[in-house]
Formats: sequence, structure tokens, C-alpha cells
Amino acid sequence: MTNWVIKVGTSLLRGNSNYSTKQVIEQYCLSLSNAIKSGDKIVIVSSGAVGLGCNRLELKSRPRDLASLQAAASIGQVQLMSLYEELMSSYGFKVAQILLSRSDFESRETYRNASLTLQRLLDWNVLPIVNENDAVSNDELRYGDNDTLSALVATSIKADELVLLTDIDRLYSQDPKSSVTAQPITDIHNPKELLDLESSSTISSDWGTGGIKTKLIAARIATESGIRVQLADGRDPEMLSKILKGNRGGTVFHPNPKPIGNKKSWLAHALHPVGILSLDKGACYAIQNKGASLLLVGVNNVIGNFSANQAVKLTDQEGVELGRGISSMSSDAINNSINKQNNSEKSPIVIHRDVLVLLSELIN
Repeated sequence: MTNWVIKVGTSLLRGNSNYSTKQVIEQYCLSLSNAIKSGDKIVIVSSGAVGLGCNRLELKSRPRDLASLQAAASIGQVQLMSLYEELMSSYGFKVAQILLSRSDFESRETYRNASLTLQRLLDWNVLPIVNENDAVSNDELRYGDNDTLSALVATSIKADELVLLTDIDRLYSQDPKSSVTAQPITDIHNPKELLDLESSSTISSDWGTGGIKTKLIAARIATESGIRVQLADGRDPEMLSKILKGNRGGTVFHPNPKPIGNKKSWLAHALHPVGILSLDKGACYAIQNKGASLLLVGVNNVIGNFSANQAVKLTDQEGVELGRGISSMSSDAINNSINKQNNSEKSPIVIHRDVLVLLSELIN
């Protein structure tokens, strides 16, 4: 039995000259139903609501303002779920709609609740269809792409595999549409190599919100947690079936042999930092080399306004990010107390080690 998360991109669900949207989803549903019958557990993260809404409204281009995007999503989501429900039902399976926004991952409790709901649906052999709650999310609390969401879903349910179905056959060293020197990349083993590719990627999509860069981010999040990621050509009607049967996609991102735990992944990727704490050299050394909690005495400066129990970034004196964590004190409380502590043994804990993750933990 394999636990899968399959992400289907917007460009695939818009259909093409050979297949309608319904025919594309029908082929996917056939592959999914066969895998579920064999004992696999599958979650679908499906884009396409905005694109289908635009089609329904006969718009010639994707809107750029948030209100229009949300309105189109609210129309398209109905059509999207109707297709999945109709087609999976024809193979004897039920589907469930799960709409998530960034705020659903902001607290550990709601994160766990989402995970438990997905797990229960999988226990019932129901196919969860996950999408970002585009119709209500505001700009600040949007993921903006389902690639990132698919990786967070995969880590939350401790999936074995994350498959990113898209409109290219594999990852390339450059955009193959514009560069004749682009070289195919079949395997990524090194997290640092993945980071380098992520920083240099500029390939994007007109109808989707992501592009190659967001897929690389998703691959990094998932592989850090020990999940294998495959980037595959979803235009091939047989590709999903082949992957679910054990064949590989175009590019495989191999999991970190020393994966971080679920909680560390949540701290690093699910939370939205709302402030920055600049640390002195002693604090930087203590949290990086001694496994220490962050004490108030080690905080040099506070940037931003935040309440207690909100996420913040930790930087050294040059502004280089070291990690992230949940502050037990508000920005006002830290500012009021800063420079008043002269004895580290009595200094209060600002971020306990249990809710702190270092960037060095993610790339080693």
C-alpha cells in the first residue's frame, strides 16, 4: 500500500485540442480508482477552479485582480467537483471536497484537524479533492499556488509519494521553450542543488499561479520530510496510471535520508512569520550549536508587531535568516524588556527549542 498525494495543474484541466476537460478528468479517475482498488490511499490536490470559471464566463484571459479571481473560482469549483463526483461515482467511489486556506495551517490544532479529517476519509476509501479556498482567502493569507499546498498536505498525512502533474515532461536546466541548450534533469538527490535550481528558475504559466519555481519549492518541502516527489507530464493520458503502477515520472526528487519531523516541517513551511528577531552572536551560537532555546538576553532587535504565540524569523546581526519559531512573548513585551536583562540564567525564554526550527536542519 502506498499513500499518494497527486497534484493536478490548471493547464491540464483546461483541456486541449485532443481532450475536453471532462475527458482529462475521466482518464485520471480511471487510474485513481484502479489504484484505490489495489489498496493505495490517494489525495488529489486539484487546481483548475479559476480556469474553469473563466471558461464558463467566456473570459479570454485570466483576471489579475483578487475579487475577479475569487468570483471565477467560486463558479469553477462547482463545476470541478461535479466532474470529479460524477466520474469517480461511475467507478464506485465517493469523493469529498476539502477547501483549505493558509489560516487552516496557522495553528497546530487546525493543522492536526485537517490531517485527521483527510486520514478518516482515506480510511473510508473516499477520494479527498483538496483545493485552496480561493473564494475567501485574502492576499496575505493565500498560498497562491496548489504546488505548495500539495506539499503541505503530503507532509500532514505523512504521504509516501507526491506527484506533480504538469504540462512539461520533466525538469530542465533552462526553459526548453526558449533555449536550445536546455538539458533534461532526471534526478535530484541533493537538497542544496534543489535550492540552487529554485533560486534560478523563472519559468511560469499564464493560466496557473505557479510555474517551475513553485514546484521546486513543493519538492523541497516534501523531500525534507522524507517524501519522494515526481514531476510528470499530465498531458500523457497514461502517465498517472504508469506512475501509480510503479513507473517513474520525468524528474524524481529523492527524499532526504535524514528527514525532519512533521512538527519541524509545520514550523518551517506552514506558518506565516509576522516579525523578525535579530540575535547577538552568543544567541546565534547557542541555538545553532548547543540545541538551546532562545533567551530574551540574546535578542538585539525586534522588527514588526506581533502577539505572543505567533511565528517569527530569527536572523543574525547581518540579517541572514537562521530559523523560525513561535515567540512566547509579544513584540511589545520583548521591546519593553530588551537591554534590561543582564543575567542569562534568569532571562526568560522567548522561543522554546520545541517550537524552533533551524534552516541548517532543512538542507543537511
